[in-house]
Amino acid sequence: MTRSFLGIISATILLLFSVIPPPPASALGGSGATIAAVYGSSTTVCSIAAEQAIQQIQCWRDGQLLPPILPTVSFDYLAGGRDTLCAVRSGGLSLLCWNTTFAPKRIYNTSSAPLTSLAIGDAQICALRNTTSDSAICWRGNSVQFPDRFRMISSGLRFSCGVTETTNRVLCWGDGGGSSSSVQLDFANLSMFNIHVGGNHACGIDVLGIVICKGSNDTGQLNIPANTSGDYRDLALGASHTCAITRSNGSVVCWGGDDREFSSSITDGISFESIVAGFNFTCGLTRRNFSVVCWGAGWPTSANNLLPLQKTLPGPCVQTPCSCGEYPDYETLCVGDGHICAPCDPISADPALPPPRSTSPSRGLRRGLLAFAIVGSVGGFAGICSVVYCLWRSGVCFGKKKVHNSVQPTITNSGSNPPSRSSTLRRQASILMRRQRSGTSSKQHADKAAEFLFSDLAEATRNFAAENRIGAGSFGVVYRGKLPNGREVAIKRSESGSKAKKFQEKENAFESEISFLSRLHHKHLVKLVGYCEEKEERLLVYDFMKNGALYDHLHSKSNVEKSSSVINSWRMRIKIALDAARGVEYLHSYAVPPIIHRDIKSSNILLDASWTARVSDFGLSLMGPEDERDYRPMKAAGTVGYIDPEYYGLNVLTVKSDVYGFGVVLLELLTGKRAIFKNADEGGAPVSVVDYAVPAIMAGEVGRILDRRVGAAEVNEMEAVELVAYTARHCVHLEGKDRPSMSDIIINLDRALGLCEESHGSISSGTISIASD
Repeated sequence: MTRSFLGIISATILLLFSVIPPPPASALGGSGATIAAVYGSSTTVCSIAAEQAIQQIQCWRDGQLLPPILPTVSFDYLAGGRDTLCAVRSGGLSLLCWNTTFAPKRIYNTSSAPLTSLAIGDAQICALRNTTSDSAICWRGNSVQFPDRFRMISSGLRFSCGVTETTNRVLCWGDGGGSSSSVQLDFANLSMFNIHVGGNHACGIDVLGIVICKGSNDTGQLNIPANTSGDYRDLALGASHTCAITRSNGSVVCWGGDDREFSSSITDGISFESIVAGFNFTCGLTRRNFSVVCWGAGWPTSANNLLPLQKTLPGPCVQTPCSCGEYPDYETLCVGDGHICAPCDPISADPALPPPRSTSPSRGLRRGLLAFAIVGSVGGFAGICSVVYCLWRSGVCFGKKKVHNSVQPTITNSGSNPPSRSSTLRRQASILMRRQRSGTSSKQHADKAAEFLFSDLAEATRNFAAENRIGAGSFGVVYRGKLPNGREVAIKRSESGSKAKKFQEKENAFESEISFLSRLHHKHLVKLVGYCEEKEERLLVYDFMKNGALYDHLHSKSNVEKSSSVINSWRMRIKIALDAARGVEYLHSYAVPPIIHRDIKSSNILLDASWTARVSDFGLSLMGPEDERDYRPMKAAGTVGYIDPEYYGLNVLTVKSDVYGFGVVLLELLTGKRAIFKNADEGGAPVSVVDYAVPAIMAGEVGRILDRRVGAAEVNEMEAVELVAYTARHCVHLEGKDRPSMSDIIINLDRALGLCEESHGSISSGTISIASD
């Protein structure tokens, strides 16, 4: 599931509110347990830690322990499959999912229908919820109408199955009638207690306690060892193998697949509480000390079979009555908060006559933070990171470089002299005009910016009086002005200077702004009203942004000590971030060709009279490539503290360079710190906000770095703030490929804003894509 940088977790399925919960075994896609196995681009095993007040997720990935995931949030169950993890928060009211590249997606949140079970396969995520009808719900797959309520569900490689609550029949779906129809037909006349799905096969325990397997048998996965089918209480299915826990002594028996998938030398003498399966390996929770052991053909040969995880819960800590008794020593395992229900055995339970389900949640939502960090291990990628980081901080490999504030640093390149940026812009503009002429021409003149006389603009600003100066841009000073018709505008005038180089720079920026802004129209981009070009004077006229730049609200001396500013609320800061993200997304995804801003920073995010944020200053912008290749300009450009280290060090420019700068802005909003600031804790030495904030975020200590001017966050606000923090953390990955897209960022920021705006943080459930990239 994870890429080389992001680790993510695996899992299983859960039953919180069912009075007769099925045993916490897991099929391939997960089927209700507190341990989980994620397979795909890496091997990851996770579990829910025991003997802690907060039941947090702990993970092992490719030989390394990862920091706890959402360490201040309790979870009841995990479920994982190929490159995907989902987890249900304690109480069942919220479902979070992660993919290989980004932060959590909360795909289910409600106060009325808590989740009671979860299953993940390659194609679907499905869950059961505590409702009077339509108990099953699926994401990332075709929607399915179910004729009956399910007692349990399971997902495999190609399809999912469930056992109906009233008839104990098996129903399957998900692959358009292929293996699912065949397996369902094979189980048609059987009364089942549970069902578990693998690759092209399924196994379950019937109401008499007998294991029955149906489907493909190409690797012997249906060949249950002779005279043992009635001695099993728990199952786990991989792509082509099956494992089971014996009722008599808790040992594991496996069949099918590669011989290594059930090597007895590893599991001999061990009694297990539960087991889960990955694609071609199995993991189990031991009865003796609640440790996790893994084995199988797909288990890394370099990894130990006994994982260095802390003690794992044998089941979720709940507060509802248990139909099959309570687990021993639950007070210690749950630290006095709730109890653990013992799994029901079909021999001692009568699922044909199940009692009614409880309608109360198994536990209230804990004080929690919704946010998420997918913190992957570094591995071989660390070397690349080190090189890029060294380039960024010291320029060791290519010589020292200095990046000025919003100007282009000169980078020495061997070979012939590169074409000037001015000619590049003219060439791009020519291409653009040809494209526009090839389409509808009725709007070409309407989109043109107005041309002003220099004398008119001088009069509008009182001859560019100092008291009308409101800021500076990529090539000049910005003044407040009023046109003869009464319209308030911002007028950017190029800096004076006779040097050819200085003139060339301002000419480039002037052409860039006109080239882009004259054709861009979006609520979250500053609108270009017009321009002036007389002799060496170059001026641009924009809509006036009454509330100035975000930078000034966060960092200007007049605002630093204030606690009553409009933006000193988490809701407003997240709204500003969301507005700006939508502006950048428009550049990347909707402009044709896409546009790379190259100077995303807080001083280029302006606020209008209604505090709507707009992205400004396109003086350094370039058109992006029309294909998938990286765009490689001859000179790096940007602002110290915001410039993408990959772009600066390796001269590789993509839209992900803007994502890095936006991540720095998010960190500014969270911390109140400048992109580069003097850290009193380190003797006043300059430090980047990335170096300051990211370690705390990765350690789960977001509260330690938050801007004190905003005040203490409420529970739902804290969930939102953590989500923003983990989003920012992924934006500033050293490699662009590991950063999210602006569309992904918007999803998380929109979700965070919803948490701030709704009293209980409720978000309507719905389908959310969990694409890998």
